[in-house]
Amino acid sequence: MPNVTKIVFIGAGSAAFSLSMYRDLFTSRDLAGSTLTLVDTNAEALRRSGDLAEALNRRGGAGIIIERTTDRRSALDGAGFVVNSVAIERNRLWKLDFEVPKKHGIRHTLGENGGPGGLFFTLRTMPLIFDIARDVEALCPDALFINLSNPESRIVLGLSRYSRVRPLGLCHGLFLARWFICQILGMTEADVDLWGAGLNHFQWVMHLRDRQSGRDLYPLLREREKTHDPSFTPLVRKLFRAFGLWPSCSDDHTGEFLPYGWEAGEHGFDFTEDERGRGILKDLMDGVIDGSRTIPEDWLTPSWGERAVAVIEAILHNRKRFIEAGIVRNQGVIPNLPADVAVEVPVMADAAGIHPISLGPLPQPIANLLSIQAGVQQLAVEAAIHASKELALQALLIDPVINSATAAAEILDELWEANRDYIRPCV
Repeated sequence: MPNVTKIVFIGAGSAAFSLSMYRDLFTSRDLAGSTLTLVDTNAEALRRSGDLAEALNRRGGAGIIIERTTDRRSALDGAGFVVNSVAIERNRLWKLDFEVPKKHGIRHTLGENGGPGGLFFTLRTMPLIFDIARDVEALCPDALFINLSNPESRIVLGLSRYSRVRPLGLCHGLFLARWFICQILGMTEADVDLWGAGLNHFQWVMHLRDRQSGRDLYPLLREREKTHDPSFTPLVRKLFRAFGLWPSCSDDHTGEFLPYGWEAGEHGFDFTEDERGRGILKDLMDGVIDGSRTIPEDWLTPSWGERAVAVIEAILHNRKRFIEAGIVRNQGVIPNLPADVAVEVPVMADAAGIHPISLGPLPQPIANLLSIQAGVQQLAVEAAIHASKELALQALLIDPVINSATAAAEILDELWEANRDYIRPCV
């Protein structure tokens, strides 16, 4: 592969994901001369995102050629990398994913990656992902498909099973877990290394070490956790004490997969605050674009989130770069989880592609816990791929969050109708 490439960013109108990407892209010099093609169906969001990209590209001197279009197929021709961050009516449908199960007596947390919400997020998102995948197969079959959209594990598994694209999921959840751990340790994140393995948003920290000395920090964490504020991330800490390893990434995400997850809070996602924050961010972006606001200092530094740009640079320049967490099809990387499931593990990226790193088997009690969710995810993927209401009901009935067959059927009927416009076969 030459040392310049074409990166197609689909869903570039997403303010949060685009800003994180831009911080990494435009503080790098390794992609100079490459083309970044921004794609979004929302013309206004695309305009803002494109204008911000131009401003940060100039400010950082990154030397990237920027294009923008609402026509996905025209963008994909000749791409080396496709970065995906699409979502369908994100907040409106996510609210239903959370509120409808509660109405029928199901106690859960976020309603995004696990439980009934995770199922319907999968059912409506998978067809759009496969539309993109079919275009990638036709127009840039050798491109790496970097997925940032939820539900990550299910999307990567579906693409691995039923498409010819090369998928890699990326998530910042492990870094969020590190933040929680460092609050208890009283250490800076820069001083702490951690390696995790498991499912996306249900990963477990297998090794925790001092970055400089290599000292095992788990004994110190176990000691300091005993006296730390008991209100701080209580669910994760209960699991830590019970299973001996720290689960990633937070109470609300981890709680999505557990019948008792609601015990740490069942308030759901704060949509009001999210909308307010997005409004503030858009206003700030507009100010930076028109020159009335100074570019915030942190926008001129690399992000701490998804590592898409690090992956692209490693492959483009054969850097052999360690990436802390990537979502890939298992195929023995975690030997005591099913081979046909998507797992989140460290990966190495270089010119030959993505190489998952095995940390060995999970402790068997943890593997048993994750195997339950692996089965749920496998069945949810089949339901989405085939647009099967029958399989969707089965996926609900094996989900540990569901405690009533009657409620499962009622939730299925109501949310299926709400998502009807988006559910269709992928094959």
